[in-house]
Amino acid sequence: MSNSVFLITPPFTQLNTPYPATAYLKGFLNTKNITSFQSDLGIEVTLRLFSKQGLEQLFAHIAAAPPMAASENIARMLVLQEDYIQTIDAVILFLQGKNPTLAHLICKRDYLPEASRFAQLDDLNWAFGSMGTQDKAKHLATMYLEDLSDLIMECVDPHFGFSRYAERLSRSANSFDELYAALQADYTYIDSILTELLAQHMEQVQPAMLAISVPFPGNLYAALRCGQWVKQHYPAVKVAMGGGFPNTELRSLADARVFEFVDFITLDDGEAPIENLLQFLEGKKTAEELKRTFLLTEEKVTYVNSKATHDYKQAQLGTPDYSDLLLDKYISAIEVVNPMHSLWSDGRWNKLTMAHGCYWGKCTFCDISLDYIKIYEPITASLLCDRMETIIAQTGQNGFHFVDEAAPPALMRALALEIIRRKLTVSWWTNIRFEKSFTRDLCLLLKASGCIAVSGGLEVASDRLLGLIQKGITVAQVARVNRHFTEAGIMVHAYLMYGFPTQTAQETIDALEMVRQMFQAGILQSAFWHQFTMTAHSPVGLEPAKFNVEKETEEIGAFANNDIMHIDPTGADHESFSYGLKKSLLNFMHGACLDFPLSKWFEFKVPKTSVHPDFIVNALMEEEAGTVKPTSKVVYLGKQPAMEIITKSKKGASWEMSSLTFQSKKEKVNISVQPPQGVWLTQILRQLAVANVKTWTLQEVKDSYEAAGLDDFELFWDNKPVNTLHKLGLLKL
Repeated sequence: MSNSVFLITPPFTQLNTPYPATAYLKGFLNTKNITSFQSDLGIEVTLRLFSKQGLEQLFAHIAAAPPMAASENIARMLVLQEDYIQTIDAVILFLQGKNPTLAHLICKRDYLPEASRFAQLDDLNWAFGSMGTQDKAKHLATMYLEDLSDLIMECVDPHFGFSRYAERLSRSANSFDELYAALQADYTYIDSILTELLAQHMEQVQPAMLAISVPFPGNLYAALRCGQWVKQHYPAVKVAMGGGFPNTELRSLADARVFEFVDFITLDDGEAPIENLLQFLEGKKTAEELKRTFLLTEEKVTYVNSKATHDYKQAQLGTPDYSDLLLDKYISAIEVVNPMHSLWSDGRWNKLTMAHGCYWGKCTFCDISLDYIKIYEPITASLLCDRMETIIAQTGQNGFHFVDEAAPPALMRALALEIIRRKLTVSWWTNIRFEKSFTRDLCLLLKASGCIAVSGGLEVASDRLLGLIQKGITVAQVARVNRHFTEAGIMVHAYLMYGFPTQTAQETIDALEMVRQMFQAGILQSAFWHQFTMTAHSPVGLEPAKFNVEKETEEIGAFANNDIMHIDPTGADHESFSYGLKKSLLNFMHGACLDFPLSKWFEFKVPKTSVHPDFIVNALMEEEAGTVKPTSKVVYLGKQPAMEIITKSKKGASWEMSSLTFQSKKEKVNISVQPPQGVWLTQILRQLAVANVKTWTLQEVKDSYEAAGLDDFELFWDNKPVNTLHKLGLLKL
């Protein structure tokens, strides 16, 4: 079968779900009637390697050229090789969700061979106390695969790694020399498996162009190996490369040697560039008409960006198409005991985007000067739901990870209402900004639509530094938003940052104290510390003097340029805090050691925190500024009530009341109001039902109340009977 484009993701990204770039591009090419085939070579290499036959070949290869001085760990694994060969197929089936009963055998701890990774498991019961058998078994099976990964790294290929391959060679590689030398060397063991799979696909697909998506540094070496192999064996096929790594790292590319492996490198959104490239290959466009594309002209690297071609609107891109991918073969691993990372690596998630770019677009550490973040364009909720329904029908899976820079609250609200109206059963999660728009009621609506988790940047947890970052939030506000999500039953993960320019030791410790208090208050369930990195396209990288830091070097390399080494003359020794911050966080996530003095986590003297011990508790008790306005939308998600008139009596007097009975999935709720109010409430709840196309504003609800001849709307609406209905889904948004 002949296809115009063969789209590949080279090893390795995630093993539990395909990286979505090729599915997005295939969906777009479908709208142009351009045939394409896609392949995730990461999962294919993994499954070839981790199979009975794969391990037999691996151990035979090691036996033919044994390591000079094998470590004690490797020597043990070589003795146990039969156990690995005998168990591998069953373990992979289990991690693919096809062999769930194996969990019982795995958890007995006498089925799998165990090497050094299992030494970390002394704390297994502490870490997995609340975990079920399936999750515990997944974690043990992951350790078993990590042991095999250590064997591969020590004996056959030092560059191997599950979610990255030869990443060190491409991390901030200002010079192409080391990577180029590695690509001139003989194939590694993994290279041979990779190129064998590539050869099978190329023979079957017969494309005019190979398009390689390179999302991360850890995909670059394998991407160039694939390009090199295709140029040797299919010289007529053109090789193009795009994705997250070129978009951030290769914007000032000047090294012509890169084009021994690829013919074109495109930047930013790939749809218009790939369409122009195909038209160029068919002779319908000239090289001058290419879009955001590097190519070699007369042995020189040239960048062409024709202004005549415009990018497509989000609504014109088509629905991501996951066909061709081995969706039932992905494996769920649980590497680390971090609730959000488990969500990330466990289970198959369909990836979608609510909006192109970032609606905030101000954070000073972020690459906000680049189009993929700077140009903000949301998709309508109805189109998003159409795409979700198409993807569910295609993949048979209804979990969605919205991969936005920061999902916009207004669009999240519209999407949630549309999901509920269409009666879709979905689980979804996304990145957000912890901003005050996330009210208690909005969080309840998101939960009702299937939102299970959010992750957002608390970053430096210091109001001074949040101001420098231009995050537009305060720590107290983050705490209140986190409480709304937590009380709605949505898990909260915070991205934390240390080492922002001018951050002092005092501020680092104070940030840790803020995080400790949030865990103690139960409003944060998961978090991760990242050390600040200065990048070339961020405000800090573009104007370092403004932030009181200096670049170590001004020179721009001919290859990758993004991460910038910098000197922070006024800040602390940020590196030294790394271990203590991460260790304390691991304990906090398990509810442990929350009462330890912060100095306990560090091997060196640190300042005492200057944060009040009840800062977060006090912030949660503060009155929130009124977020409910006359224009707020009012919706009702619950079942309609049964109403009866009852007679109440007290001290010889009797009077009539309306008794409204509401049934929810969990309980029965009864409220009593005056009969005229009961009649009006019963009618208005029908109008406010989420199934109705018209959404009422609070002002319209008030007008209706007054038109019914009733008085003092505020007193009735903000009183206990109506307030109890918010649990049943009466929401002010």
